[in-house]
Amino acid sequence: MFLPETEQEIRNLGWDRLDVILVTGDAYIDSPLTGVAVIGKVLLDAGYRVGVIAQPDTHSPADITRLGEPLLFWGVTAGCVDSMVSNYTPAMKRRRRDDLTPGGINTRRPDMATIVYTNLIRRYFKPTRPIVLGGIEASLRRMSHYDYWTDSIRRSVLCDAKADILVYGMGERTVVELARRMTAGLPIAGVRGICYMSRERPDDCVELPSHAKVASDMDAFQRMYKKFYSQSLSWRGKPLCQLQDTRYLVQTPPQPPLTTKEMDHVYGLDYQRDVHPHDREAGDVRALETMKFSIVTHRGCYGGCSFCSIAVHEGPIIMERSEESILQEARRMTKHPGFKGTVFNVGGASANMYGSRCAMAGKGLVCKGRQCLWPEICDNLKVDHKKQADLLRKIAEIPGVKKVFVRSGIRHDIVLHDSNGGRAYLEALVAGHISGQLRLAPEHSEPHILKLMRKPRPELFLDFIRMFGRVKKAAGKNVFFSCYFIAAFPGCTMDDMQKLRRFVARNLRFRPEQVQIFTPTPSTWATMMYYTGRSIDGDLLFVEKNIAKKQLQKRVLTGTGSRGAARVKQVKRQIPSPRTGS
Repeated sequence: MFLPETEQEIRNLGWDRLDVILVTGDAYIDSPLTGVAVIGKVLLDAGYRVGVIAQPDTHSPADITRLGEPLLFWGVTAGCVDSMVSNYTPAMKRRRRDDLTPGGINTRRPDMATIVYTNLIRRYFKPTRPIVLGGIEASLRRMSHYDYWTDSIRRSVLCDAKADILVYGMGERTVVELARRMTAGLPIAGVRGICYMSRERPDDCVELPSHAKVASDMDAFQRMYKKFYSQSLSWRGKPLCQLQDTRYLVQTPPQPPLTTKEMDHVYGLDYQRDVHPHDREAGDVRALETMKFSIVTHRGCYGGCSFCSIAVHEGPIIMERSEESILQEARRMTKHPGFKGTVFNVGGASANMYGSRCAMAGKGLVCKGRQCLWPEICDNLKVDHKKQADLLRKIAEIPGVKKVFVRSGIRHDIVLHDSNGGRAYLEALVAGHISGQLRLAPEHSEPHILKLMRKPRPELFLDFIRMFGRVKKAAGKNVFFSCYFIAAFPGCTMDDMQKLRRFVARNLRFRPEQVQIFTPTPSTWATMMYYTGRSIDGDLLFVEKNIAKKQLQKRVLTGTGSRGAARVKQVKRQIPSPRTGS
């Protein structure tokens, strides 16, 4: 069943009132790939009556009041993506399209949606039940953070929204525990994975520099972020607190990662794999094309790339489902009336991390001073591509399945690292699991930029594409790979982009189309570098902050024509040295 979006649906279910109402900045897609559907179905499974209000009109009470007031709490999320990333390009231009909005026109999601929706609730319900924030926007803005779109250090979104509780990370356990405590009238301070405001500083907290301090002192901001990051990686971390105004923001330790049994349960719940009829009336939702018949095999990422938010939001280790749970989902998929035989994607944040094991992370421990995959792959990480190749084969053998594709990005370094099963996995992909292109993300070619990104050295990428070429030739398959690159990353000059262009011309012999200008999203290492002009180690960096020059860095790689190339040379002469900034 769909979670109800209308009063009539509530009556049809025989409910007189809802326990929880979830408000989201996306259309309501009832899929295991959308957070609001997962959280709603987990609460429903635990016995709570849950409804959804998707993309409410912020200029009218009609949408936000149509389901009444919940008995326990409101849940507010900006959606699957930070609303500012959804609404603006890195060049600060308004995006016209929104794949998570019916009809595709970007007119339904407000800027800073988490704040706007919370204010909307309070405008029409005075007083009201607790408002609980969640999703990636809330999760990454839970502490004082740099906001690219206002070029300022903002307070926790919990303060700015004037909400009651913030759930960070993967919230399945947390929301159920909150609901049970609220039902029983118990305090919520001991719940893991939340932030709340307190007049008093808790005795057992690690205190971060105050918001006032970090907003005026870049060194303090960098110290704050290092401490925040180190304590947020493991469930063995300590509670954190930070003075925001006259009150302390308190972050309880993270939830332990979901077990395989718990993951199986979450993804085994009843999902319609479609847009709710109430939203569908406004038009097609483009994101459904990729979500409808895709399978999540795992969460989290060992990569630790400095620009990526996965480790801060999903966690730095892999939480995976059992093979049988995944096969059961594929079998259910074949019964769906819209299924035509193609499983669009099998994977997670990184396709080929399913089956990997980290000995330290399994104990709730985090290695000091290094990442799992950087600067080299850690000996504690055990990679198993055979398990992944077997899984793809078994899905393909299910009656009704014609094609099984992997469209998530591949970590080429761990394919090379796996001497037992890496090549066989690549052979399996080339033989039948690539829909035209294998997605890779080398991001850059220059060692000092890759070090700042925490990405593998370029020699490994070249080794991989040579292996890909040999496997492709042996299989007689006309398949290709595509590459993602980043322009204007902290530390990257126009000269670095020229070198990347020559690297691409020499080794790839095609013009990359997937080139993104670096976007400083909240609470990542790269954003800290962008704001402070210093590396993680404290070294001074050149940071390109001029939008026109950022665009020129991108055009170096995508092609600019003769007039554009002349302009690139002109701008290059104007760029100051890396020691002086932009």
